[in-house]
Amino acid sequence: MKNINTLQEAIIYFSDFENCRAFMIEIRWPDGIVKCPHCGSDKVTYLGKARVWKCYTGHKKPTFSLKTGTIFEDSPLGLDKWLAALWLIVNCKNGISSCEVARDLSVTQKSAWFMMHRLRFALKEGGFGLTSGEVEADETFIGGLARNMHKEKWLRRITGTGGKDKVPVLGFRERGGKVRTEVVPNRKKKTLHAMVKANVEAGSNLYTDELASYDGLDLSFRHQVVNHAVEYVRGRVHTNGLENFWSLLKRGIRGTYVSVGPFHHPDEQTFRYNNRQEINDFDRFQLALSRVTGKRLTYEHLTGKDMEAPPRPRSKTAEQRKTW
Repeated sequence: MKNINTLQEAIIYFSDFENCRAFMIEIRWPDGIVKCPHCGSDKVTYLGKARVWKCYTGHKKPTFSLKTGTIFEDSPLGLDKWLAALWLIVNCKNGISSCEVARDLSVTQKSAWFMMHRLRFALKEGGFGLTSGEVEADETFIGGLARNMHKEKWLRRITGTGGKDKVPVLGFRERGGKVRTEVVPNRKKKTLHAMVKANVEAGSNLYTDELASYDGLDLSFRHQVVNHAVEYVRGRVHTNGLENFWSLLKRGIRGTYVSVGPFHHPDEQTFRYNNRQEINDFDRFQLALSRVTGKRLTYEHLTGKDMEAPPRPRSKTAEQRKTW
């Protein structure tokens, strides 16, 4: 596999479809044997003119492409644009907006917006067990600043101070390990206790701030609190690592995205933060590409249209009623 060091090299290399094909095959099928994503059979033949494979096991979907079974599926955009967009999102420290991607890749802003959300969905981490050892837990609020809003929008959206009208996000940082984040409905004791127990191994050293909702966690954890009104560090007891992550996340939102919706999870910043050390841009890109298989995000689901109520049945016409 060719080692790519810069965005320019990535764009030039992936502009050739054969390079994209060889690269994707090595990522998806490391043993070099292409298998049907529908049935898992290796009885397939490559049809070069159509750039697809045909499976001969006799099912309803005999043909498949490099995109089938990945986050790229059913997209009319070529892999040259998808792979360039993936390189940008995993290697730009403060993120990259859909407007910039649209200009760089010559696609519409709407297409770029959908691309970036599909890629963020692919980057989402999960299934790596409970955090343990020394764990920092902290929460923050994500939302637009009132001073940056038009007066009409401000009056409509800002109905209180502090975290009101913003989205609470709870984070965990395992010292020497990874950061994980979860959007939570509120900061009530019941909510935070359930999230901590679902993400931190019992008996671990848990460090939090003085928020009253964390009271009582010492029954399951070695819980220690740092009072930010008095101090920020007391020996090993602090949440500075997680505060640093929140700072990077909000810097990206304010400087690049301006504002985000409550359903947009900070997966891209979490991925970049967890893979920022001892890994170069190309390795980070490969790691991200290895996660695109088996995931799907439709436009209807992203925009919430699939949650809308089905249309009401029309009343029968006079002619139809005669038949009853």
